[in-house]
Amino acid sequence: MLELNLSHKSKLLIQINFESVISIKSYVHFTDVHGLPCIEKLVRSVEETPEPISTNITGTIPRWIIPHFKTQPRSTIWFNHWFDGMALMHQFKISNGQVTYKSRFLSSDSYKSNKEHNRIAVSEFGTVTMPDPCKNFFQRFVSRFELPSDFVTYKGDYYVSTETNVMHKVDPETLEATQRVDWTKFVAVNGATAHPHTENDGTTYNMGNSYSSKGAYYNIIRVPPTKKTDGDTLEGAAVLCSIPSVDKSKPSYYHSFAMSENFVVFIEQPIKMDLLKIVTGKLTGKSISDGFFWDPKGSTTFHLVNKHTGTYIAQPILTLHQINAYEENGFLIIDMCASDDGQAINNYNVQNLRKSGEALDEVYNTMCRVFPRRFVLPLNMDQHTPYKQNLIDQIRTTATSVRDLHGEDLHQYGGLEFPQINYGKYNTRPYRYFYGCGFRHLVGDSLIKMDLHDKQMKVWQHPGLYPSEPVFVPSPDATQEDDGVVMSVVITPNEDKSTFLLVLDAMTFEELGRAEVPVNIPYGFHGTFNAQV
Repeated sequence: MLELNLSHKSKLLIQINFESVISIKSYVHFTDVHGLPCIEKLVRSVEETPEPISTNITGTIPRWIIPHFKTQPRSTIWFNHWFDGMALMHQFKISNGQVTYKSRFLSSDSYKSNKEHNRIAVSEFGTVTMPDPCKNFFQRFVSRFELPSDFVTYKGDYYVSTETNVMHKVDPETLEATQRVDWTKFVAVNGATAHPHTENDGTTYNMGNSYSSKGAYYNIIRVPPTKKTDGDTLEGAAVLCSIPSVDKSKPSYYHSFAMSENFVVFIEQPIKMDLLKIVTGKLTGKSISDGFFWDPKGSTTFHLVNKHTGTYIAQPILTLHQINAYEENGFLIIDMCASDDGQAINNYNVQNLRKSGEALDEVYNTMCRVFPRRFVLPLNMDQHTPYKQNLIDQIRTTATSVRDLHGEDLHQYGGLEFPQINYGKYNTRPYRYFYGCGFRHLVGDSLIKMDLHDKQMKVWQHPGLYPSEPVFVPSPDATQEDDGVVMSVVITPNEDKSTFLLVLDAMTFEELGRAEVPVNIPYGFHGTFNAQV
């Protein structure tokens, strides 16, 4: 292989195969970072810890966090891609300033099949197995499609959800799966996201795709807040609106959506799924990830769903997580974490995560960074409103159609992902603070608090420590938006059995305490907090 260094912005890799055919592939460099530490041990397999064990407390865990606990689903990795491993549920139970820990593998169909065969028997996002000849075209697609799991709630019950049609109801105390729930038994969708939104009365909204001979559709789902019987799960769920994909056979991939007081906002972005390639992947030896592609010439469309629907067009972006959305003075304000390139999702294979030195730096520098942005959409439109024009320019307002929600100093922390807010009181409402992970590595390596009033940041960061998504928990008698604590599970790949639950003062972002766990835990994405147990 010959390598030509053209500049720090791009490289050409010239590969000569055995048939003397020359192929040229260009890599765009978004950053110029060097000397990243190896994080290979973040992607190792671990054992479950089904019985509670004590942790070693340093500092002080506030006693008002009782008898609450934080849970975080994630998987061990013995596959090809970071998204592939079996879901491992973690529980940190906090009581009177003390913390216990336990974990349990989700007893999913994939887990049971893999365990029975003592091998990878079920295809995942980046790993291929043989097809099931008994399934039709669309069943085969749905059975193949699975991404990282997360805890969600419906009607007060906890579920572990991926993005397939199957969820598992779990006991939040024992972490045992108690019931398998299939979305297709209640509404005509082939799956749903792991990021639903819940209103104050408990009504929950989600999105899910449906696939038929007519093509792909995006569906807005509403689940009622309460049960009619003790055995209720998704009874009463209904599809409020179905949006046809612009390309019937290549729908947009989405990980979440936004919601304000009156609108559900679906963002159709140009990261696409080639359904034919995904369904035939087992026959061709291709993984699900090979069916994902970024269309840089495509546009990003905002679909607003209420009593009527409307769309707004923006430049191509990739967004996996929205921060908040609310309505103000005739505008819909949507804040999200977004990047200008959507190819990063395929870079998170295990081989890349295990690289070191210049090879690791190369992976990081060719990934577009994610930053928090604000989109402002006018709500007062009619049939005379111009199409494909920046409507903000025609309205007397200080708002801008797109605005960064950060200062220049965020660049040195590699952007921000996994955003969280004081959800219970400020979701769908104007707010001031959000929290997230800085990404000066392939995974989060810092915790950041952002103040939207002055774009000032507070940062928690220590070399060799990799925090998961921050979770905000308000104080019992809070009077300020940031009166509470921020918790995160921090992984220490260079130190054996020293992972810990971190507790920060949300106002000052100073460390209050930590609970060190005497077992190894894999790096995780999302967490949740249960204040009811």
